[in-house]
Amino acid sequence: MLKYELLPEQLVREGTIPEESLFAPMPLPEKYILETHDAGYYQRLVAGQLTRQEERATGFPWSEQLVQREVTILGGTVQCAKLALHTGVALNVAGGTHHAFADRGEGFCLLNDQAVAANYLLRHEGIGRVLIVDLDVHQGNGTAALFRDEPRVFTFSVHGARNYPARKEHSDLDLPLPDGTDDATYLQLLGATLPRLLDEVQPEFVFYLSGVDVLATDKLGHLALTREGCRRRDQLVLELCHRHRLPVVVCMGGGYSERVADIVEAHANTFRVAADLWG
Repeated sequence: MLKYELLPEQLVREGTIPEESLFAPMPLPEKYILETHDAGYYQRLVAGQLTRQEERATGFPWSEQLVQREVTILGGTVQCAKLALHTGVALNVAGGTHHAFADRGEGFCLLNDQAVAANYLLRHEGIGRVLIVDLDVHQGNGTAALFRDEPRVFTFSVHGARNYPARKEHSDLDLPLPDGTDDATYLQLLGATLPRLLDEVQPEFVFYLSGVDVLATDKLGHLALTREGCRRRDQLVLELCHRHRLPVVVCMGGGYSERVADIVEAHANTFRVAADLWG
């Protein structure tokens, strides 16, 4: 998607981030992927042996380049997680592939980057408790299923009640929203919920999926947030993480407005908020 090229260019040009803070991730080694994903599924994915039904469910025609893209996204989110342990925050211009399950892909997601990174932290970095805050307009059904029986990971999803997927999984906390939800309603609900969750869950690390498909301009979202409301959403989440000294990784997730400028500007606001807080 064009936004992946335009977003870093804009952030550097306007001075929000220095060019040297950008990095190109390496593909994640298989051993870390298999801590989350089923080995049989992953091997068939790599070999191009998915069934037509499985391939159709992903929304993508299979190619080696597609698999390499997905594995590189995983590498980026894991690298962000390691960076955030030292810097407090790191952002992936891609990522947020929250519809991928252990044994299958769905909804343009083949492998689940935040789930893989969360398991990496649990297994290799001594993190004992993770909170995943999924504010993409679509429920993170793959993420919810992957951590259904993992008490060390709390999954929280705010999403359109009538949006994809038709069959929702059960996150640890789901807040389904009606079509047309506006800034005031959304921000009031999030502001009343997330501070309480931080107190109850006591996470040591946060993953934040900051999809901008909540915008009123989005072709697929059906909510009614303005760009300013979306920025205030990001500010609410990131200020709480900063105040609690919680390392956080942000992945950009979805965004399908007609004008690519609306998508890029909304994503850029996420970076601007993080830059203001962590300087």
